[in-house]
Amino acid sequence: MFELKKLSPGSIPEALIKVERYRLLNEPREAESICRDILEIEPDNQQALIWLLLSLTDQIGPGSVSVADQARQLIPRLKNEYERAYYAGIISERRGKAQLAAAGPRSGYNAYGWLNEAMGFYEKAEAIRPEGNDEAILRWNTCARMVMKHPEIRPEPEGASEIMLE
Repeated sequence: MFELKKLSPGSIPEALIKVERYRLLNEPREAESICRDILEIEPDNQQALIWLLLSLTDQIGPGSVSVADQARQLIPRLKNEYERAYYAGIISERRGKAQLAAAGPRSGYNAYGWLNEAMGFYEKAEAIRPEGNDEAILRWNTCARMVMKHPEIRPEPEGASEIMLE
C-alpha cells in the first residue's frame, strides 16, 4: 500500500531524542515507529534496539502477549550480556504488572510467576553489572515490594491447577 520513506543516517541522533520524548509523553507507538525507522538504516543500533524494546513494553497490558513476544525477540540482538538480562527482566516485570491489572481469577498467581521470573533476570544482571550500576537492584526491590504489598500476588498452591482441570 505505502512504501516507507528512509531516514538519512545523519538524522539518527535527533531521531533518538524524539524517541525519548515520545516515551515521556506516553506515546509508545510513535516511539516504536521511529525506532523501526532507525533500525532500517542501522540494524545494530543498540540505543534504538533498547528504546524499541522499552516502547513495546510500554504497550504491554492485559491480553497483549504479541507485543511482549516482539520485545522478547529483541533480547538476542543486544550485544551486552548485562543488558540482555536486565531488559529480559523488564519484559517479565511488565507482564507481571499487566497480569495484576487484569484482576482475573488467576491473575495473582500469574503475576507472581512473571515477577518471580523478572527477579531472577535482575539477579543475573546484578551479578554482572557494571561498577556503580544498581538498576537491577532497584528493579528487584520494586518487584519484591509489589509482591509483599499485594497479598493476591503469591505462588500457586501445589495441586491448584489440577483442581481447576477436574
